[in-house]
Amino acid sequence: MPFQRRYFPSRLARETRLPRVLILATVLCSTVLGPISPDRLDAADVDRDTEDAKPVSESDESSVSFSRDIRPLLSNRCFACHGPDAGSREGGLRLDQPDGDEGAIGYAIEPHSVEESEVWHRITADDESMLMPPPDSHLDPFNEEETELIRRWIESGAVYEDFWAFRAPKRPQPPTTKNAEWSTQTVDQFVLRKLESLRRHPSEKADARTLLRRVTLDLTGLPPSREAIRQFESAYANSPELAWEELVDDLLSRPQFGEHIARHWLDLVRFADTNGMHKDFYRNHVAYRDWVIRSFNENHPYDEFVRDQIAGDLHPQPTRDQLIASGFNRLHLIIDRGTALPEESHVKNVLDRVTAVGTAFMGLTVQCAQCHDHKFDPITQKEFFSLYAFFNNIDAEPETNPRQVVDGFQEPYARFPTEAQQAELDRLDSDLAKLDQQIVPLNKRVNQITKRIQQIKEIEPANEEAAEPETSQAENLEGTATDADAMTPEEEAHAKTIRAWDALKEALHSELGQLKSSLAKLQKQRAKLQRDRTAVERAVDKAMVMKERDEVRKTFVLIRGQYDAPGEEVQRGVPSFLPPLEPQSETPSRMDLANWMVAPENPLTARVAVNRFWQLFFGVGLVKTSEDFGNQGEVPSHPELLDELAVTFVESGWDIKALLKRIVMSKTYRQSSRATPDEFKADAENRLLSRGPRYRLDAEMIRDQILFSSGLLSTRMHGPSVKPPQPDGLWKAVSMTGERFHPDQGESIYRRSVYTFWKRAMPPPQMTILNAPNRDACIARRERTNTPTQALLLLNESEYLRAARQLAQSVLHEPAEDRVVFAYETVTSKLPDAEEIDVLKTLLSDLRDEYASSPELVDDLCEGVSIDEPQDKVEFAAWTVLCNTLYNLDITKTKD
Repeated sequence: MPFQRRYFPSRLARETRLPRVLILATVLCSTVLGPISPDRLDAADVDRDTEDAKPVSESDESSVSFSRDIRPLLSNRCFACHGPDAGSREGGLRLDQPDGDEGAIGYAIEPHSVEESEVWHRITADDESMLMPPPDSHLDPFNEEETELIRRWIESGAVYEDFWAFRAPKRPQPPTTKNAEWSTQTVDQFVLRKLESLRRHPSEKADARTLLRRVTLDLTGLPPSREAIRQFESAYANSPELAWEELVDDLLSRPQFGEHIARHWLDLVRFADTNGMHKDFYRNHVAYRDWVIRSFNENHPYDEFVRDQIAGDLHPQPTRDQLIASGFNRLHLIIDRGTALPEESHVKNVLDRVTAVGTAFMGLTVQCAQCHDHKFDPITQKEFFSLYAFFNNIDAEPETNPRQVVDGFQEPYARFPTEAQQAELDRLDSDLAKLDQQIVPLNKRVNQITKRIQQIKEIEPANEEAAEPETSQAENLEGTATDADAMTPEEEAHAKTIRAWDALKEALHSELGQLKSSLAKLQKQRAKLQRDRTAVERAVDKAMVMKERDEVRKTFVLIRGQYDAPGEEVQRGVPSFLPPLEPQSETPSRMDLANWMVAPENPLTARVAVNRFWQLFFGVGLVKTSEDFGNQGEVPSHPELLDELAVTFVESGWDIKALLKRIVMSKTYRQSSRATPDEFKADAENRLLSRGPRYRLDAEMIRDQILFSSGLLSTRMHGPSVKPPQPDGLWKAVSMTGERFHPDQGESIYRRSVYTFWKRAMPPPQMTILNAPNRDACIARRERTNTPTQALLLLNESEYLRAARQLAQSVLHEPAEDRVVFAYETVTSKLPDAEEIDVLKTLLSDLRDEYASSPELVDDLCEGVSIDEPQDKVEFAAWTVLCNTLYNLDITKTKD
């Protein structure tokens, strides 16, 4: 029996109205087509709150490791009061290091003896006045398992180890495994060894369609086409390994690869199209975004990628790309002039630059040391401001008012005219100069004449002669014109002089008129030339860049981080726990810092990079806290694998595509994501890597996938950011200037999401509902939530309805008996089984009945589509809703 209830009106109803059956159909299809079963279960479905989940145990070895087991416990419970920050350290005790005046060994910890170790007595005390951490700290006390680890560590000698992330990575010995036949790739061997140590085993290989969709989404952000599915299945059936490698190579070579990988990087460096903060004015960083896309597509070595962003402007003769890359240092939020003191604004901007470098390249929370020594990591406040000094030398803070900023390019910016543009600018400049040579003397003469005329005053009758007639100039005479018939001889002489003055005045006015006429013609010509020049100049490519002051600005520790409280002067430098800086001149430069960042002995940069790339494929890094490799971060799930990847990455010449290919060629990556509920519960985030990745797609991937499958997606690359439609009034609601959102038209609204205009005060709502950040700060990993709002978005977003209409038109060109399979496969890349086909056909039948009795709904849905016959309109409306339903299925929104 068909559904009888009607769809309730919403914002979408202004464009078209769908029957309420859509909502019920989505529930029905999600239940039947995408059940929560062991083979479809998402880790998030088992435990939504995984932020505090414990990392999977390193191994089953009986030995206790300080780095792996003890340091995380002490960091969470003790370091705030007994750690690196001297200002907050209590009792003269440091638990983060064994030696020194306040070191733990011999003072609070006695190796091999818990009875003689004060730490042991404090963490196990029954007396609350003695217990550590104290109850008023609101920290959880050590539980039985944790105290047992500490006891075993002390009794085994209380050996401290250097923090794992601050030691340079070394290539580990290849592991030995029992199931050597599973894979010969090193990545797989490290994964398998850990699984075997826990008496577990890897999952079976995923099927061809699943693998194709997974890797195509991971490397391009888009699903495969139906034609691509056919081609891959045929090749895979003949030679799986060869077909897989050829597919991977092809995907890595596509331009969509750079667009997809760049989108993750833009999160990390907080790329946006506006300043943020109060007025959130537009600024133009398009050149930087497009450079990132090109860099990934052209496989620029990662060390160059890092170096050019930190100091591209400091190359001896920087290229266009190197200058554009230095715009990384200009991506921070900007306080608009007039809303803060200039020095306060400057300090905040520099602090943001340092934070970005720490997060993006070092994987450290260096910003925690801007007000005091870092409470958990060995970064002093002085060392923080030594880093700050590298970024404290930009010439000035930019003007932000749109009336003073042309096309959003805030100083300093670089220009990149083509040869033709430069030739045209030179010609126009020459013509303008020639006109100026004519205009300048004319202006001078006009000013002279105007001044002389102004000197001639209209006067009252005078009692005495103003000047001797025979010696005076007419313009110097003052008098009154009188009737000549009543003049004395003397008066007649004066009258003649005045008449001469009148004649001169008339002559001056005549000359002035001629000059002004000539000048107006020249100025009109000049105005046209200037308009032409402005048009050419606006067409010239530009980019906001970094630019050093000639005189190095002094840097001081800012007491409590306050801009107006300078303390000790500091010099440029790096944290002392990391390898020393090797400057090329007396005053270290940002280029020295950049070279230090990518030096092979730097323990952080390569590890942080490979962990982030791993995270792209598995949803979580080998180090879950990809933004924090410090003491408060999580220890690696597979430390030796992380180091092996980092060392190989550097030895390959920092080859990004080679690294990514290595990951997706692994058997680990190609596992099925299916697992039993017990297996999901035991390892909700798949930290053991015993199965393939499965998680909800990011907002941009969901949108791009829908546009791609419908045929609407534009393939145009690069260029200005675009504004797809969004609900009215959102920009105005957050704007201090009454700014309104004006959507683009035509093809632009269907461009990939990486090109969507990102307003920090109001990012695209269809993105933020699906956990996209506002990009006020560097984001190394996005949250993933499941909310009713997300389902409502996918049901009601007008852009997705347009996609469903477009797909419905394609479906109706197929033979009637093939349409359900065609639609399902186009959207999901999978083939429906018999039960799923029955469900979809039942839904389609119900929709036909619904629309046959609701012609007004049919007319709304068919608006703008050329359909004549009523029954054809009903069919189109029914298929539109069915396609929209397919877009809402779990299998569509999830990578598995």
